[in-house]
Amino acid sequence: MSQEQVIPDIVFGPITRATLALYAGASGDHNPIHIDIDFAREAGMADVFAHGMLSFGLLSRVVTEWAGQDALRQFGVRFASVTQVHDTVTCSARVVEPVMFEGAPCLRVAVEAKAQDGRITLVGEAIVEAR
Repeated sequence: MSQEQVIPDIVFGPITRATLALYAGASGDHNPIHIDIDFAREAGMADVFAHGMLSFGLLSRVVTEWAGQDALRQFGVRFASVTQVHDTVTCSARVVEPVMFEGAPCLRVAVEAKAQDGRITLVGEAIVEAR
């Protein structure tokens, strides 16, 4: 992989209630704010919303499908807004610059998840081994 390579976007969704229920079961995160609309409304939300780690996992695929899981050296994001039920999320990445990381040549990659209405839900960066 090189700095010039195009990193294809990955689109997920729409996020369904079934997706949230299945993720709750798989992850063990049964927080009712993600699966119980009555609970979410009592907490001041309009509806349930995606688990943060579900969104993070979806975003990580844009990097790992491009570079390979074995090339990933570091990954971090900031949660910018809630991923709502019914959102379709586009995950994108772009190489920012070559860097040295732990003595090895790598690439710093900016990542972003964006809902269909343009709302940024996650933003961050990854470091991947340059090959």
